[in-house]
Amino acid sequence: MKTLYVRIVATYILIAMVSGVFALLVANMYYRTQIREYNEQKIMKVAKEIRTLFERMPDTDPDSYFRSIAQLGFQMYLADGKGQGVFYGEPFRHTQSAPDQIRRVLDGEIYRGITEEPRLLTITGFFESSLRNTVGIPLDIRGERHALFLRPALEQQIGEVRLLMAVLLAATFVFSMLLIVVCTRYIVKPVKALTEATTRIVGGNYEIGLDVARADEIGNLARHFAHMAEALRQLDSMRQEFVANVSHEIQSPLTSIQGFAQAIQSGELPPEIAQRYLHIIEEESRRLSSLSKQLLTLAALDKETGVIKKTSFRLDEQLRQAVLVTEWQWMEKGITVELDLPEIVVRADRELLHQVWLNLITNAIKFSDSGDVLTIGISVEEDIIVRVSDTGMGIPEPELPHIFGRFYKADKARTRSRSGSGLGLAIAKKIVELHEGTIDVHSRVSEGTVFTVRLPRS
Repeated sequence: MKTLYVRIVATYILIAMVSGVFALLVANMYYRTQIREYNEQKIMKVAKEIRTLFERMPDTDPDSYFRSIAQLGFQMYLADGKGQGVFYGEPFRHTQSAPDQIRRVLDGEIYRGITEEPRLLTITGFFESSLRNTVGIPLDIRGERHALFLRPALEQQIGEVRLLMAVLLAATFVFSMLLIVVCTRYIVKPVKALTEATTRIVGGNYEIGLDVARADEIGNLARHFAHMAEALRQLDSMRQEFVANVSHEIQSPLTSIQGFAQAIQSGELPPEIAQRYLHIIEEESRRLSSLSKQLLTLAALDKETGVIKKTSFRLDEQLRQAVLVTEWQWMEKGITVELDLPEIVVRADRELLHQVWLNLITNAIKFSDSGDVLTIGISVEEDIIVRVSDTGMGIPEPELPHIFGRFYKADKARTRSRSGSGLGLAIAKKIVELHEGTIDVHSRVSEGTVFTVRLPRS
């Protein structure tokens, strides 16, 4: 299996090779369009100067003259009228030539081998040491027509430069490969650290110790990964706490039911006490049933798929219905209910919102005493605002941030008649959030509590 390290190194090498090919193609195009013709014109000018200088010295020995010129850094081929020729200067690597080329020059034409001859890569013509890669001009020697072919001897003129460039390019390639191999380790190292951190998280260890000080994308990834690990740690802690709370909430009524059932089965209890125990067993059974329903509701709300079924309905009528449903509770405790419910239509899930109002109203009733006032009102601003307030015992300020937590009970000293499962407000908050709304609480001990629900007007 190819590792990320091998893949990155191979990718960089491939990029270097492909870049080299494209650079060669660009250089070839530039040479063909900008340099080739100019280079041929320079060589042609030199050939004509050589011919002019020779014609000005008719008594000069041709062989000595052309040898001297060749020593200045040129490769030459001089052909007579019969097609027989002599090479001067550094030897050509390829000495083959077409007889018709020589004949054309002998007939007075000019041969332009640098631009006329076809090549797979035009730029290779700059370095090609062949007879066809020359310029040819006619030349008269002692009344006889000759053909002079000439090109620069690059080995003699710029041989050191070519060698230096070759060493430079080779060294650049080698060092580039070495740096790629070394630097890729630096790139892959934090990825390996992330992989090891993932393994530790799978094993339940959330102390991952990543380098989050880097300012690049990998540092940003490490920071997000660290945040994710912390969120997973909190989630795991919440899960364990949730399981513990569920076990406790189930175990308490089960223990009561088991104990009272055994006492009744003993047959030693007076009928009135046995009847009271049966009533307690019934209440605890209802409590278990309510807890299971709330847990199922939370599970469905957590999925957030197919839960919301919005319809249009009168919100004020729904709140009045919730007050009527709980009438026997607030009437029994002597609580005064005040309503300020102007007519308002909302588009929401009727059943889920009804559960929100029931949770808030029953909570207000549960923690209010005789003579307290329960107020329910609707106002319309940018959002639709529903306030459920009471003048009951209130909630201590340090506990306000936690009351929407699952199984959280603000008053740890409450009696069983007042305490619930601690899931009602968590369910209400989840329902409101699924409607893209918010729910807030404001409370003071001995003064009362206000729950404010904001729902979008749309």
